[in-house]
Amino acid sequence: MFDTLAPVCDNYCGPMSPRYATADSVGRDELLEFVRPRHKMVLITHRADGSLQSSPVTGGVDGEGRIVIASYPQRAKSANIRRAGRASVTVLSDDFNGPYVQVDGDAEVVDLPEAVNALVEYYRAIAGEHPDWSEYRQAMVDQGKCLIRLVPTRWGPVATGGFPPPRDAGESAGEDRTAPL
Repeated sequence: MFDTLAPVCDNYCGPMSPRYATADSVGRDELLEFVRPRHKMVLITHRADGSLQSSPVTGGVDGEGRIVIASYPQRAKSANIRRAGRASVTVLSDDFNGPYVQVDGDAEVVDLPEAVNALVEYYRAIAGEHPDWSEYRQAMVDQGKCLIRLVPTRWGPVATGGFPPPRDAGESAGEDRTAPL
């Protein structure tokens, strides 16, 4: 019966010790090292009225250190990026309670036919080698795919959820213990 509560109990059920939240500031190389094996992301773009639009996506990192996401030109995320030229992604771990990071950056949409080779690199980043690259390239053209590229310009700490760590003696209650974005 309590197996369904396991994810909740990892952080909140006693008598075990609570798990403390972490927030580790990282440089660009460490950021990309963190992102490369993680492909579950939430892409955030800005609608024309300024409100946010979010999409769960599969992403990777290309050879130039850009976060890459396959999409379709007619999707809201593609239209929003074309208009605003920026986006954010939250990169999640496979374990929902695992570490995550938000990455903000300049973004662009690459259309066919230029996108074909970039889509090959995207596939390699998330799944390795395809058994038939000619077939894959043709499928991307037939499906009318495009590629979103995000150049990281700002990112938050690599963080985990949990309880706030105990305050040190003399620390004020309002002090921010996380690294600024």
